Amino acid sequence: MEKTAIFLDVLCVGHASYDLVFSVPHHPAADEKTVADALLGCGGGPAANAAVAVAKLGYRAGFCGYLGNDVYGESHLRELQSYAVNTDWIVRGDAPTPLSAVLVKPDGKRALINYKGDTAALPAASLDFADIRPKVILCDGHEPHLSLKLLAHAAASEVPSVLDAGSLHAGSQALMGKVDYLVCSEKFAVQHSGNVYDALTALAEIAPCVVITLGERGLVWRMGNEQGELAAPPVAAIDTTGAGDAFHGAFAAGLAAGLAWPELLRYASAAGALCCTRMGARPGLASRDEQLALLRRWRPAAMA
Repeated sequence: MEKTAIFLDVLCVGHASYDLVFSVPHHPAADEKTVADALLGCGGGPAANAAVAVAKLGYRAGFCGYLGNDVYGESHLRELQSYAVNTDWIVRGDAPTPLSAVLVKPDGKRALINYKGDTAALPAASLDFADIRPKVILCDGHEPHLSLKLLAHAAASEVPSVLDAGSLHAGSQALMGKVDYLVCSEKFAVQHSGNVYDALTALAEIAPCVVITLGERGLVWRMGNEQGELAAPPVAAIDTTGAGDAFHGAFAAGLAAGLAWPELLRYASAAGALCCTRMGARPGLASRDEQLALLRRWRPAAMA
């Protein structure tokens, strides 16, 4: 019997973790013991957060990656399903679900510790993607074997692809020349080329479109012979955790919706900014109504 194809706006491929977010008055010094003011437990990981961001904005999202057969994996799976994220392409196993401890200061700055144990990237043969029909594929570089398989399919089917390049590692290096949109952090840009503007030029020779996010300073971009910048929306930041994930999810959702380039950048920037206004990455992801409200209020003076 032939399987029914599953249609998605965005399929997010990569890392899923469970986050324990501690609100602290300051980041502890060596040998210092401190007490947290608050604790939040929720799912995390760039691609998993992006999938929830897509779903909360009103689009059909799916997540592809790994979760362990442990309490953290089970909790994260239920959480994804509660947001109506398609979880058919999640692989479960006995290796632990990656766990992150996040320390957040009152100014929103954070420190993060991630533990993966012996959890390894899934092999390309782990999943069959014959029945999935996404409008956009978003990868975070943490499942490179599955991602390369999907990106080859995407290129053959003319499905737009996005890489969330948070840092320079083997996975992001393997994928950066395979995607249509290379959307990277300032950290990635500096690691690659020493500074943002050299990176913008160098990365534009690798990917057709490059966006470098600069946090509260906005973003810069280059596509072919054109380039520009966009300021970030003014918000009161409480916790920057997950802002990049929100940006990437909204960017991919906007692509799926066919937004024009200036509006696409504004749409993604609004999602990233809103994520900073609440504690924790997952709770900070904007709903469709919150996103639209900020977009109505915020109109940059110039959208280069």
